[in-house]
Parts: sequence; C-alpha cells; structure tokens
Amino acid sequence: MLLRGAGRFAADTVRAGELHMRVVRSPIAHGRITSVDVSQALLMDGVVGAWTHEDIAELPAIGFRLTPREDLLPYRQPVLARKVVRYVGEPIAVVFARSPYIAEDAAELVQVDIEPLQAHIDCDAEPVTWVDSEQATWAAGSGGGLQDQDSQATTFTTQYGDVDEAFRKGKRQVASGAYRIFEMDARIGRHSGVPMECRGLCAFYDEAEQLLLIDGAAKVPFWNREAVAAMVGLPPHRVVMRETHVGGGFGPRGELYPEDVLVALAAMRLRSPVKWTEDRQEHLMATNHSRDQHHRLRALVRVRDGWIEALDAEFILDQGAYVRTHGATVASLTASMLPGPYVIPHFRVEAKVRLTHKTPAGTYRSPGRYEGTFARERLVDKIADGLGLDRAHVRRTNFIPASAMPFERPIEAMGTHLVHDSGDYELLLDKVSNQFDFGGIRAQVEQRREAGEVVGFGFGFFVEKSGIGPFEGARVTVDATGQVTVTCGASSVGQGVDTVLAQIVGEGLDVPYDAIRIVRGRTDQFEYGRGAFATRLAVMAGSAAANAAEALVDKAKRVAAYTFKVSVEELTLRGGSVAVTEDPQRVLTLGEIAALLEPMGADSMKEAPGLSADGWFRTDHMTYPYGIHAALVSIDKGTGQVVIERFIVGYDVGRALNPTLVEGQIAGGVAQGIGGAIYEEFLYSADGTPLCTTFMDYLIPTLLEVPDVETLVTEDAPSPINPLGVKGAGEGGTTAVAAAVASAVDDALRIPGAITSVPIRPGHLRSLLA
Repeated sequence: MLLRGAGRFAADTVRAGELHMRVVRSPIAHGRITSVDVSQALLMDGVVGAWTHEDIAELPAIGFRLTPREDLLPYRQPVLARKVVRYVGEPIAVVFARSPYIAEDAAELVQVDIEPLQAHIDCDAEPVTWVDSEQATWAAGSGGGLQDQDSQATTFTTQYGDVDEAFRKGKRQVASGAYRIFEMDARIGRHSGVPMECRGLCAFYDEAEQLLLIDGAAKVPFWNREAVAAMVGLPPHRVVMRETHVGGGFGPRGELYPEDVLVALAAMRLRSPVKWTEDRQEHLMATNHSRDQHHRLRALVRVRDGWIEALDAEFILDQGAYVRTHGATVASLTASMLPGPYVIPHFRVEAKVRLTHKTPAGTYRSPGRYEGTFARERLVDKIADGLGLDRAHVRRTNFIPASAMPFERPIEAMGTHLVHDSGDYELLLDKVSNQFDFGGIRAQVEQRREAGEVVGFGFGFFVEKSGIGPFEGARVTVDATGQVTVTCGASSVGQGVDTVLAQIVGEGLDVPYDAIRIVRGRTDQFEYGRGAFATRLAVMAGSAAANAAEALVDKAKRVAAYTFKVSVEELTLRGGSVAVTEDPQRVLTLGEIAALLEPMGADSMKEAPGLSADGWFRTDHMTYPYGIHAALVSIDKGTGQVVIERFIVGYDVGRALNPTLVEGQIAGGVAQGIGGAIYEEFLYSADGTPLCTTFMDYLIPTLLEVPDVETLVTEDAPSPINPLGVKGAGEGGTTAVAAAVASAVDDALRIPGAITSVPIRPGHLRSLLA
C-alpha cells in the first residue's frame, strides 16, 4: 500500500530491495519548465518510481543553517526545480530503480521541455529581476505576498570608527604630502573543494523500530537530522544520521543538498533502502562552488611609515543561482575579517551578495578569509611599493601590538563579538624570517636574476578564526574491564578528531590514548552536536572532553576515598589507577572503580551508577590563530607557467595538541590554496553553460605542482578563553596562499601591482614578460 502523496510508480513498486536514485538535471542555465514527462521511464523494467516537483510539492525550500537573513529567504532552493531552472545541473526529476545502471538509462528517458530564458552571468552588471512575487513568497515560506526580487539578494555594511570623517580630514593631509590615498581592485576566481570521494547517501526506513536511518552523513549530522525530520514529517528522535569515514569535507561536503532530502523521502515512501552516489561531473556542476569575489579598496595612508588610518571597501560575492544552507556566512566572514592583523582605526566595508545563473556557492576552506586576505595583502604590498618602504616594515607598523591583546573590534564575526583573544604578530614574523632565512632567500633571488632567471619571493600575513560555539559536549565512560569510551556529537571530516580526543582524554585519565574508543557522528549515541565546521572541534569538543575526563576523575576519586576511608585530597591518579598517595599499595584501577559503581554499590555511595561523566564547554567568543605564508616562485619565460619552488608557513595555534596533525592540516590547506592561486576556476560561457565539468578542464594541483611545505608551528599565544589554550589549525594552511604567491610573482616580474586577480594565468604573465 502506497503512502499518500507518494508520487508516481511502476506497477511493481514498493519493497523491491535496494533502490538506486538518479537525478535528471537541467541542461541549460535559465529557462521556464513547460513540461516534465516521466512516463517512458516508468515503463522500463526495473524502474520503481519517478518524481518531479509535483510529486513533492509539499516540501518547503531548503533552510539556512548559518547566518540567516530574512531578505535571503526568497532565494532558497527547492528540492526539485519549480517552474524555472536557474543553473545547469539543477535537479528537475529523479528516477528510482533496482540498479544504478537501470536508473541512469531510465533518467535519459525523462522528457523535459524548457523554454530558454536569458542567462545572467556577470555579477558586476546591474541586478536583474530574479524571482517573481509568487516564487519569492513560496521560497520564503511567507504567508503574505512578497514583491518581485532582484538578483542582489542582500547588501550590508560592517564598520567601526568614522571612515567619512577620516577621509575628510585626510584631504588636508594628502594635500600637505603627509598622507596618500591608495586604491586596489582585486578579484578571486570561482573554485571549490574537490574531495577524493564524491557525495553519497543511503537511507532506510526501519518499520519495526519506526526509525529513518541515514548513512553517509557528514560535517553537521545533528543539524541535518533536524532539517530532514522537519521536511519528511518525523520527530527528530526518529531520524538517525550515521556518519561514515567520508574523508575530507573542506566546506562543501556535508551540507544539506536536494539529493539528501530526496534519498530520505524516498526511503520513507518506498519502504526500501535507497542509495545515491554522485559522480564527478555531478559534483563539479551541483555541489557548492565558492570564492568568486570582486573587491574594491581605498586606504588613507601615512607617508612616512605606511600607517593605515582608514580603509573603505566594498565587494561583490557571486552567490550563483540560490542561497543555500550557509545563508550570508561567506559575505559576513569576508567583511568582518578583512582588517586582518592590522589596527586600522577607521574601517568600513559594504558587502553585496548577488545571484547569477551558476551553481550555487557556499563555504570552502577559509571562506571569506582567503578572498579578503588576498585583497588586503595585495593592498598592503601596493602601499609599501608606492611609498618605497619594505613590505615587512609596513606590516610591522600596522600590526595590532601584543600589549593590546585581547584586542576588540566593535563588529561581529559569525554572530560573535570580534575579539582577538591573544597574539604576537611581530614575534611570529621575526621567528619565521629567521628560521627560514628570508634575507638569504632574497640574496639567492638576486643572484639568479643576474643569471637571467625570472624568480621572486613574497609573503602575506593573516588572521584566522576558529572555535565557534556556542557549545559542545562529550561523555567519558569506563567499564568494568577498564575500556575507556568517549562519546560526543563531534564529526570527522578527515581532520584527525578521533586522535585528538583520545589524546586529551588519555592525558586526563593517564592512560594510553590508543586504548581509547571514540564514538561520534551518530545522532542516536549523543544528544547534541554542532558539527565539524569553522575549525571548531579542537577548541569545542576538545575542551568538552577535557572537562568530562576531569569530572570522571573526580568521581573515581570520591569512590576510592569512600572505599579506602580517606579524603579525596589523599589520593593520586597515576597510570589509570587511583592510589593513596602515602600508601601506593592501596590502589584501585579505573575498571575496578567502575565495577564498584554497579547500581546497589553506587546507591550506597550516593553516586549515579557507572563510571561515567559528561563534560560541556560553552563560549560566546571565537579564538583567532594567525600566521604568515611565504613563496619562492620562478616563471618560465616561454610559457608563462609559475613554478612554486618553496612554500613556507608560520602558524601560531596557541597550543598544538598534536603537532603532526597540525602540520598535515597545513600541508593539505596549502595544496588547496595553490589550486585557487594558479590552477582552479569554474568558467562559464555567455549562456551559462559550465566549461569545467571534468578534470580535463578543471585543473587541480598534483604532487608535481605542490612543493614540500616548510612549516613552523608556534605556541606563543595560548588562548585564554578555553581550558586547553588551543586555537584551530584546519584552515590556516589555505588562507594566505594566493596573497603570498601573487606577492612573489609581482616580485619575479619586478612590476609592482601586476597581479590583482587569481588564478594567475600563464597567458597574462607571457604578455607581461614580452
């Protein structure tokens, strides 16, 4: 018996064993759907069902997870295209069949008629009408009618000080020669994360348990559980998300996409396991793109030392066709983090989020900071070159001094007050310069230039953000055999979180970390979890686990004190056992203490049964790690190809819980940053057709293009706002790569300000070298 509203099916529909889903996608960037006919697909042997928007019309548009703004609601994406398609690759229909091959063949039989409409590709052009009032009202979930909405989805200004007054006063100072105004126009190309494994999901409705089980969740399984439950009409506790080892997430992976909702809904309606795996072409067309910003900056600068008195900026972010789960996150982070490590007494930036007929955009490793750091550091280089000052000197002049920490800017980042918790930026610059002999590198550059080589050296400084709250929890349990288990709401996207949590708890309990079992990424095993994004888990989950381990030790000592008839202060934890300090022979292992805490024994000691403790960590501020990237590059005169010969990273993470993992995160981040600086870009034709849908066209760096990354990880500025003193390490390897490479290429060309956009194209360099 079919569920009401279950859609269109072949004769032998339900309970057909494992089913495979194939998505029918729009072949054009913009058009009005006149018809979608699935009848021929339904006649094919092995096909179980096929849906269009009509079959899931009750589903709302996909909601926002972060940085929601009311004015963005009309731009949310439907699960299947509703009346109009807005990018190549937009889901229009889905087919369910008994094998992936049948599903793919059947999808080709779905007849879609679309009336082509003019594609809007240039985000710098004047905004155009984007959605009519009916679509806007539907997407917003609004009871009242909305007006037509244009392609500028939102605009907002982030500021402090008085920029207008600073520039007004600056006119007299400019006239006297004491100050100058510098302007910069910078562009960052459209690219995104390309994890080794594409997205995939499998869902099954367990009728006996009345549970919807979803395997393949990643990054934010608890939020996705709430969203999917609401969309399919189940209470959240009846939806179980189970995370698998998905490898890297990098931002795009793990967000809630239309395909995820369709798989979950199909499992409910068809009462069969439903599986979907994305292929690479789908990934490059349908998974979130990122970056694609155009910045214009204007700075009022003191001539004698390069002090930046005021910065007035604006940028346009090309959001693509819809606003997905991130809301205005990337724009917000670009704006709030644009000042970076510099004081800048007067600051203003206007953000413009505009839509085009391209794949929708979201976050990608160091979202907003990669873009803003490139624009800002290019400006600082221009200031130094224009004033004839050393580039490092100008940065030292503008650094927030260590004595001013914590340094508060009266603006917000991701809904939290922006307070640089700790840092000594000048010290890091000194350490990296000395460790890697910047002076010697420059001397070698000059020698090679004399021999006719085109070679250069440059660097960029950055501040990252990490550890966003507001909370994370963990539970540490020891059973009667001594097995230690950590259960939490954290997620793993290849960052080594299991190892770090085991280390923290192992240190707290004084037991080997490799004997600790980690359970995470399952919504039925822990009550709450915020997920793996924004470089937050070392700070948040790590601190929660440390608190839980401390609470468990306190409980173990209370039990041992009761057993030995001594005070808690007379006990010592050593080697996973609690002993009387003055009589070490009187000792209980944690497993033995757990055995004493069976219900009757626990009751006699007025303790809860079992040796287990929860720990929570809450914060309303982020931590701010910081670093420097430096690059030595050479340019082939004949081809214009850039070769990165050396890449250096100095990064202060407050406390490196696992230096090897930190260095690994940095190296991976650098590789992705190099991609955006030189190779990767999603290009489109004038009609919105994507030109980069395979690795033949979308170039990613390989081991041949990525040098061994030389790193210096420092711990000079532990964070004062968490018990571990730690700051995140996941994104700092990416943040300043484009800025450093562009600075080095400028130096190689000996043309200040030559590079104002990335990726850097060989053809452009050939023309400059001609």
